[in-house]
Amino acid sequence: MRLKNLKITGLFLLISLYHFAQSGATLVDSILSGGHYRTYNLYVPTVYNGTKQVPLLLNLHGYMSNALQQQFYGNFMPIADTANFLMVYPQGLTYQGEPFWNAGLTTSPDDVQFMDDLINHLRSVYLIDIRRIYSCGMSNGAIMSYYLAGHLYNRIAAIASVAGTLFNPWFMSCDPPRPFPVMEIHGTADSIVPYAGDINFAPIDSVIRKWVLHNNCNPSPITYSVPNSNTTDNSLAVNYRYTNGTAGSSVELYKIFGGGHSWPGALPLFPNTNEDFNASVEIWRFFRQYRLDAFVSDVGVEEFGLTTQFRIYPNPSSEVILVEGAEGALLTVFATDGQQISAESAGTQLNIASLNPGVYFLKIRKDKVVTMF
Repeated sequence: MRLKNLKITGLFLLISLYHFAQSGATLVDSILSGGHYRTYNLYVPTVYNGTKQVPLLLNLHGYMSNALQQQFYGNFMPIADTANFLMVYPQGLTYQGEPFWNAGLTTSPDDVQFMDDLINHLRSVYLIDIRRIYSCGMSNGAIMSYYLAGHLYNRIAAIASVAGTLFNPWFMSCDPPRPFPVMEIHGTADSIVPYAGDINFAPIDSVIRKWVLHNNCNPSPITYSVPNSNTTDNSLAVNYRYTNGTAGSSVELYKIFGGGHSWPGALPLFPNTNEDFNASVEIWRFFRQYRLDAFVSDVGVEEFGLTTQFRIYPNPSSEVILVEGAEGALLTVFATDGQQISAESAGTQLNIASLNPGVYFLKIRKDKVVTMF
């Protein structure tokens, strides 16, 4: 909901709320979606400073896994540290005691709504380029990414699947009304989600053919054999690129001959993990080619630049924050439940040393216009 003089653009955070990994920071938080408090891990690289819009990548864990495990298993953090994007790891609710994504097989929980709500929430906190939001995942999380391609196509620019596929019940109905770039990474010896498919899962070759036709790509792929740099992983990888699709879209397949149900380049926790290439590096290489506005005419680009009126730094902080552009404004701090924490004060800086670690809103009132950070 948008109000005439209310622009929700960000939050400031106390630094002690974080635990650190790589050179950035990981925030663990939750939002209310569909009647459930849904948790997520968010990795914020050190290079993010809140002065420009950055991409957002969703990375979805597999069945029986969780957000923290996926954060370190499908490790994008070193890439985010240099490429400057945010990485969010949502947490699925439980089915028969195990975390999962329903991916259209049940009506509850509504995981599409959760992803939509999560994107909206993160946009209210961070400067996210809404043209560059992507989803990837492992196994059940990869299947959920395919489901998002069919049901959140107006927000997700491209998807990548590692050891996932489309569920047979919605293979035909997954038909977004625009070109949709897709990357699939799959082992031929995958015993969990078989490459050849089964009663539940669509065959990988059929999935690739579906998206090649959907995007009107060249049906003859560019083929590249990945050098067998690790001769002990019992697998070989071949990359197939179907290019020149509508609006520049493409489809890619990494077919891993002898590869198992695993994330290439990760620690070999599972048999036949291919170590000849890094799936996370290749996924980012694929994603960074695409922006949503190449496929969707109205992605709210007119909203860009709302937050350039003010700049809050350092963020996160534990002592003093400076509010650039707030000369002549009145500043007030609120808790996330709406409780006013500080008295309204004038100036361009706030001393927050007395606040408990947490997440807070900053209200800036200037020239009768209210902006919430």
